[in-house]
Amino acid sequence: MEYQKINAEIISKWCREGWEWGTPISHEIYQKALDGEWGVYLTPTKIVPHEWFGEIKGKKILGLASGGGQQIPIFSALGAKCTVLDYSPEQCKSEKLVAEREGYDVCIIEGDMTQKLPFADESFDIIFHPVSNCYVEKVEPIFKECYRVLKKGGLLLGGYDFGINYVFDETEEKIAYSLPFNPLKDKKQYEDSMKNDWGIQFSHTLEEQLNGQLQAGFRLLSLYGDTGGSGNLHDHNIQSFLAVLAKKE
Repeated sequence: MEYQKINAEIISKWCREGWEWGTPISHEIYQKALDGEWGVYLTPTKIVPHEWFGEIKGKKILGLASGGGQQIPIFSALGAKCTVLDYSPEQCKSEKLVAEREGYDVCIIEGDMTQKLPFADESFDIIFHPVSNCYVEKVEPIFKECYRVLKKGGLLLGGYDFGINYVFDETEEKIAYSLPFNPLKDKKQYEDSMKNDWGIQFSHTLEEQLNGQLQAGFRLLSLYGDTGGSGNLHDHNIQSFLAVLAKKE
């Protein structure tokens, strides 16, 4: 089976089991967003600065691998015209659930971001892309597609795991794997990934992810680091995620 299909099934399973990033927001959180009180996440613990977005009302926003009914409902409450693409049926189902509950329109596409995005050139003002590149073997084509479908002056807000999480065992106390972590090329990594229900995940360096955006044509405007929110690395305040604001000029 292609690894993307394995991951779509695994993530849907996590959602059914109550995965944090697959639990849709409540009516109360949606109502607060309508009243101007809101926050969304690209990485596990830090709210994205509001100034990264600029004016949201009337903007066309693509939530890329951003299903789950968490961010897109907020943007919709703020007056954006939203599209979400995610390959997990359960994540898409959550988007539909919140949209129907709150009565707003959203375009929901069950699709794979490793393929050419099903949108015309210069379709969106903002792409919101939370941590998800870790489920993709090659990140550079994704940045090129993001650049293509953004309007001139459009913004890419992305969250990225930069690899250190894949070095350790589950206690985060012992080094267990060498980098790069790529189960498609390492038998033990593949066996452990399947045994432990991790899905097929991949480590990516800062070089891959920052250069990937620069080479696609983006200008990097701002960034911040973040921890994983729990575990030994978090307890020692070791950052393992990066959020980046980039612009198509």
